[in-house]
Amino acid sequence: MGQIETVLQRFQTNTRDNLLPILQEIQQETGFLSEEAIIKVSGYLKIPTSKIYAVATFYDQFRFTPRAKYRIKICSGTACHITGAENILSQLEKRLNIKAGETSKDAMVSLEISQCIGACGLAPVILVNDTFYAVVTAEKIDEIVDFVKGTSGN
Repeated sequence: MGQIETVLQRFQTNTRDNLLPILQEIQQETGFLSEEAIIKVSGYLKIPTSKIYAVATFYDQFRFTPRAKYRIKICSGTACHITGAENILSQLEKRLNIKAGETSKDAMVSLEISQCIGACGLAPVILVNDTFYAVVTAEKIDEIVDFVKGTSGN
C-alpha cells in the first residue's frame, strides 16, 4: 500500500471536512501534492479534482512539485520592495538560471517570493531554508549562490 492510501485510511470518515487535514498529511508524507494524490483524494472524498485544486491553491502551504534541497525565499513586502528586492530577484534569477516559482532541473535550488518575512527593519531580506540573510547586497547574493551551488567563491 502506498503513502497516499495509508494517509486516507487514517481518516475513517470520508467527509469534506477532512480535505485540508488529508492534504496536509499527504504533503507531509510525500513532500508535495502530486496529481496522483489529488485524484485519489477526489475519489475518496467524492469531490471533483477541480475543487480540490481550488482549495489547495488558495493556501500558500501546499506545493505541487517536490521541494528543492535549497529553498530561497525573497521578501517582497513594502520595506524590501523599496530597498531593492526586485533587483535582488533579478540577480538571483540570472545567477541560478531559474525564474521565481521554479526549481532547478537538478532539484537543488528553488526560488520563491514571499509576501513578508517579518524583518522590515533589516530589508531587503532572503531566507535560504531556515538561514536568514539581512540587508542583502550583490556581494551577499554571490555568497548565497556560491554556497547553494557548493563552491567556495574563491
